[in-house]
Amino acid sequence: MTSTETSPPPLRSRRPPSGDWRLFLRVVPYARRYRRQLLAVFCLLIPLSVAGALQPVLVGQAISEIRNESRLYDAVAGFFRIFSSFPWLAGLINRLAGWLQGLTLPETINLLTILLLLTVILRFGLQGVQGFLVQKVGQEITADIRNDLFAHVLSLAVRFFDRTPVGQLITRLTNDVEALGDVFSTGAVGIFSDLFSILVIVLFMFWQQWQLALMLLLLLLPITSLIIYFQHRYRRANYKAREELSALNSNLQENMMGIGIVQLFRRESYNAELFRQINQRYVREIDHTIFYDSAVSATLEWIAFIAVAGVLWMGGIQVLGEAITFGTLSTFILYSQRLFFPLQQLAEKFTAIQAGFTAVERINDLLSQPIEIRDPEHPRILPIHSDQQPLGEVRFAQVSFAYKEQDWVLKHLDFCIRPGEKVAIVGPTGAGKSSIIRLLCRLYEASEGQILVDGVDVRDLPQAELRRHVGVILQDGFLFAGDVKSNITLGEDYSLEAVQAAAEQMNVAQFIEDLPNSYHTILRERGNNLSGGQKQLLAFARAAIRNPRILVLDEATASLDVGTEAVIQEALERLLVGRTAIIIAHRLSTIRNVDRILVLNRGQLVESGSHDQLLAQDGIYASLYRLQLLGQQG
Repeated sequence: MTSTETSPPPLRSRRPPSGDWRLFLRVVPYARRYRRQLLAVFCLLIPLSVAGALQPVLVGQAISEIRNESRLYDAVAGFFRIFSSFPWLAGLINRLAGWLQGLTLPETINLLTILLLLTVILRFGLQGVQGFLVQKVGQEITADIRNDLFAHVLSLAVRFFDRTPVGQLITRLTNDVEALGDVFSTGAVGIFSDLFSILVIVLFMFWQQWQLALMLLLLLLPITSLIIYFQHRYRRANYKAREELSALNSNLQENMMGIGIVQLFRRESYNAELFRQINQRYVREIDHTIFYDSAVSATLEWIAFIAVAGVLWMGGIQVLGEAITFGTLSTFILYSQRLFFPLQQLAEKFTAIQAGFTAVERINDLLSQPIEIRDPEHPRILPIHSDQQPLGEVRFAQVSFAYKEQDWVLKHLDFCIRPGEKVAIVGPTGAGKSSIIRLLCRLYEASEGQILVDGVDVRDLPQAELRRHVGVILQDGFLFAGDVKSNITLGEDYSLEAVQAAAEQMNVAQFIEDLPNSYHTILRERGNNLSGGQKQLLAFARAAIRNPRILVLDEATASLDVGTEAVIQEALERLLVGRTAIIIAHRLSTIRNVDRILVLNRGQLVESGSHDQLLAQDGIYASLYRLQLLGQQG
């Protein structure tokens, strides 16, 4: 059984942004989850837009009433002619017209003022409700995307993390997701709202006076083209700014993780200058986005002034010619401002949309990363242990592996570790020792050949099943923020008694009980309030509680002092009884008593035998052993 080694595409894409709206189809399903709330938001657009469009009409009508140019009755009658085809409204319209005809000027002004106040209250109230719903939905969508993105990242193979800086991933999961959330919360819904408001205003303008309405409408065409141009340029600049932000976060994360080396080798000034250069590149790209964003705002300001001037010029001529009233001119002056205000809002939201385009490209790039290691469609399980059938066999059958295509780390590796056998794997640096462990645990997929555990190919096993039976203790036991107990159970449902029993078994219970709050002592990030040896002790308890049939020790005792190592070694001997053990060691003196030693060199198995047999062969193992003896004597 073989598989072809393929390299996933790089995370960072250097191609220019494409501007393809179809990218958003990837995230539309998230919006569908909240379709009821979004429907409510869109339903509120009608009263909001109508109330906003009515306000200039009410102000203009009040001016016409004061100047005795037209009566409110005439304006209302003209509006209701639209509904003349509905007979059932005729009686209501006639009664309303009779009531309006009887109003005095002060009463009419008071009525118009009350109506204007009601439209203001209605707009403020509905805008508050709409804003709350939009922001709430936006935050829910953002959280859903971030959860799914994080779950996807955790499912990616270790190969992906080998070539991707952590800072880039943090930028994807925070800044980019936040920008995409803004598209839903303020961008997409806001754009629809502004477009609907512009449509309602245009309809009301044509209802009032079609010549002035046509002039304002024609002004929209060139400004729309200009906005589209600036927004395209903004997106390209924003894409580059996001890439520089990823580089900035990567550099920051690298320096924080390696602060000890930075200070030990006096690299503070050098690293600070490197960070300053990356930061300067980021600022330069941000300046470009600010320029194009400001260009849109400035252009709209000028067009708005031109619109007002055009209305005054054309409307003034018509007023002098008595074609329109002064109140109608006042209405259109207000409309010229109202028309370009949602357009300005629309331009600002397009800025958010363009930032969202950049974000969705980068998020889509991450979501498109293939999950190389998946559970099989028809999974198998490992056989159950019995006295007649001891378990824990590991077989590598003609296994080859390359991190990069054709750059072989392991070549045609063929060996079998019998159930209960204690086998050490040794060899020079770069021989492929750690790669064997990664393949056994299926953190990587073998390029060629098969890896079998108790006769079952690891690719036919669910990952949880495989890793439940293969326990690994690494040289650097990673600890999470949380208490001691949670760092041993790692989210599984083990009781405190089981945790204590595992600690007792590995002779680490005394160390844990000496901590301030015993098993409930809170550990800082990466366990920084413990020594390296103490962290490693918890790793032993973590493996023991899972009772694996195969135990892998990758330089597991290297960070322990001599006294602690002796205590752990005694516990290990008890733990290894009846289990298969694979031990990777650089200190050859620690593996003299294993059943068999496998010697690797350049990815190939070159020697196999006991300690004494390999010394007698006088090969690579004997050379390594003598070199270590000379080093210890020196």
